[in-house]
Amino acid sequence: MTESTTARRARAGARLLIGAVVSVVAVIAVLLAIAAPWPRIAHEPVAVAASPAPDEAVVVCDGALFAAGRNARSADEITVAARSTPLVATDGGAEAADLPLRSPDVEGSGGAPAYSAQPQGRAATALAAGSSARVAQADLSGFAVDACRPPLFESWLVGGDTSIGTSDLVVVANPGDVAATVEITVYGATGPVVPPGGTAVAIAARTQRVIPLAGLASGEESPVLRITATGAPVRASMQSSLVRTLVPGGVDQQSAVAAAAERQVIPGVVVTAPPGAAGASDAATIVRILAPAHAGQAIVTVTAVGAATPATPPATVPLAKGIPTELELSGLAVGSYVVTVDASVAAVAAVWQATGFGAGSDFAWLTSAPALDGASLVAVPAGPSPTLQLANPSADAATVTVHVVRGGEADRSVEVPAGGSAALPLGAGTVVRVDPGDAGEVHAQVSFWDAGALAGFAAWPSDASAGPVRVYP
Repeated sequence: MTESTTARRARAGARLLIGAVVSVVAVIAVLLAIAAPWPRIAHEPVAVAASPAPDEAVVVCDGALFAAGRNARSADEITVAARSTPLVATDGGAEAADLPLRSPDVEGSGGAPAYSAQPQGRAATALAAGSSARVAQADLSGFAVDACRPPLFESWLVGGDTSIGTSDLVVVANPGDVAATVEITVYGATGPVVPPGGTAVAIAARTQRVIPLAGLASGEESPVLRITATGAPVRASMQSSLVRTLVPGGVDQQSAVAAAAERQVIPGVVVTAPPGAAGASDAATIVRILAPAHAGQAIVTVTAVGAATPATPPATVPLAKGIPTELELSGLAVGSYVVTVDASVAAVAAVWQATGFGAGSDFAWLTSAPALDGASLVAVPAGPSPTLQLANPSADAATVTVHVVRGGEADRSVEVPAGGSAALPLGAGTVVRVDPGDAGEVHAQVSFWDAGALAGFAAWPSDASAGPVRVYP
């Protein structure tokens, strides 16, 4: 008996329908499985938090004040004009060891001072040193302060001049046990250039080199120098002096700026002459700014210490890539000020200021002060009216405590309002620990001044122990 055609067609249709339904169900199941959260099997890798042993703390000083060109038979000869005795201290009772450096470029130098301090257990030792010198000679006059600094692989010298009457010296020291090779890039009116005298400069171990700025940046009136080192870190600084028509106009020892940043804060800019008087501030206070990598603009704000509003309207300064620019800060009354440079790109900055332009005048370069990230040890050498200048550009008030490590003064605290500043007199020859507490951003500078002396240096954060490192076996 044969099956009818109708029955066969019915069974085939049923099979197709069932197959289609099964396929749809399978697709829906797969889609639901993809969308549904799958169980995850993961294992946290084994990790160990290890704190590296801190290294020794090292600071390097310029040492003596130098004079160039005194020997008519050897115009390039550099000699010692005045010596100074460094003030050296550590925090916590550790001993500071001498690391004397040779100075073959300076006749009769006897070397430059440097110091080291070993860590105490698992904590680095805070080490600070500084010195001062006053000179009154026919070709060199004024007061200078040397803040001894740790060596760095990159430094910025914002200052100096090679116009007539100036005699500026670049000082590079290597306190390490191996040689360093240094490259000096000069940023000038046409942009950055590495001059022949700045290429592959060899700095032997435990050696200080002194290089005339005129040989690196001839004809530049507002240079900025970048010093990069390989092999070993170096300490870079600059000594500047000025003679106006046979009358010495001041001397200065200037430390480097450690890094470019969008905000540069310079506390403790001291104006000593009123506007309109001989040696008025209209020509005696100048800020120099460099944006090394990118063009942009900067807003320069000048605020009197303790004031809530700017002393003059903020100025907008265009910044060309790799070309320094200067702005005169005119119309300032006698007093102390904070200069803030807020740039749209990373920049470096410093302020030049003078007490006047006649006999007995002095000048100083004040570099930007980095934010203190904890208690910092500061050595205050001998000098007129030493004052701790504090700036707090953050949105929160700060309580800064000054602990006396060496000296006869008692510990003190000062309130620095949000967006404000404050000043605290210090004793000459003292060592203090400046503690900003939990403040987010406090900058500090120590300034010195009287009728014929002007100097200052930024307080740097003390070297701290390296933070813990996660090690994955």
